[in-house]
Amino acid sequence: MSGPVVVTGIARADAATAAALGVHGVATVHEAMGRTGLVGRSIRPVQTGARVAGTAVTVLSWPGDNLMIHAAIEQCREGDLLVVATTSPSGDGAFGDLFATALTARGVRGLVTATGVRDTADLRAMGFPVWSNGVHAQGTVKATAGSVNVPVVVDGATVRPGDVVVADDDGVVIVPRERVDAVLAAADARVAKEAADREAYASGAELSLDRKGLRPLLAELGVEYVTQAEYEARGDERS
Repeated sequence: MSGPVVVTGIARADAATAAALGVHGVATVHEAMGRTGLVGRSIRPVQTGARVAGTAVTVLSWPGDNLMIHAAIEQCREGDLLVVATTSPSGDGAFGDLFATALTARGVRGLVTATGVRDTADLRAMGFPVWSNGVHAQGTVKATAGSVNVPVVVDGATVRPGDVVVADDDGVVIVPRERVDAVLAAADARVAKEAADREAYASGAELSLDRKGLRPLLAELGVEYVTQAEYEARGDERS
């Protein structure tokens, strides 16, 4: 379908699974998913210490225009996370505290936007977490039709309505809704393994070189262990 559209009644990933992925956080989920799904580093948190996950309601807007964010609020429900992209780059402050107030009332977990945001002190005071491409007070108009709940791209990552969005201080990662169960199982396994690693390292009983079996790899790559005296003796040879 071409042209502006608001898609209603979208399929969403399971809310409990989305919440469990949120507990694990961005880095763990990204690694568990084979190092895919990560949103580029232009999208950064406005606050610190927030970790959320929700099902995506997506917005495709024109730059400098927030009309479709208004339209998207109606499509949001408890456990969603709003994701906004634009048809071309825009850093205008398309989102502020009034939008956050309306979304909070509908149970929305936060915002990820390829635009700028404003009213950031108010957003932090409200506890409404936001990840954006910057902070800018420049206002926007409400004049151009866009779309709601269509696939969008935010700094290299494709987001479809109903996908799981995980966001924290490390950034944002997108989990396709049909993969959430498999990714959660992989994330659970990774967390269990890291807990065992952490215990071993904390006790001083093992080094990561040995626990991860990396010594043979160093040898295969030609890395030698030499004393300082031996190294200095080779100085002329290696210069």
